[in-house]
Amino acid sequence: MIKSSYHIVKHPLVTEKGNEQSGETNTYPFRVDVRANKIEIKRAVEELYGVKVRRVRTLMMHGKKRRYRWSVGRTSDWKKAYVTLHEGEHIDLI
Repeated sequence: MIKSSYHIVKHPLVTEKGNEQSGETNTYPFRVDVRANKIEIKRAVEELYGVKVRRVRTLMMHGKKRRYRWSVGRTSDWKKAYVTLHEGEHIDLI
């Protein structure tokens, strides 16, 4: 099954730490599909943003326990990807 780039890359994570990394190390964080691998993430970012990706690092973010009134629930697990670009490449997120 061929996945769309829009299904693989959910959205960029615009955080204080992410903004610092993008300026210093040319690395951008993204929230991605849990089933996506590094090769698919690399192709999707290159297609969506028109940049050359140097490296992709991924990690699983586990859901937290949350309480709502008398019941205890859990937020869903999700996957984060740190995408490092080649020298001279840039993504305008804001």
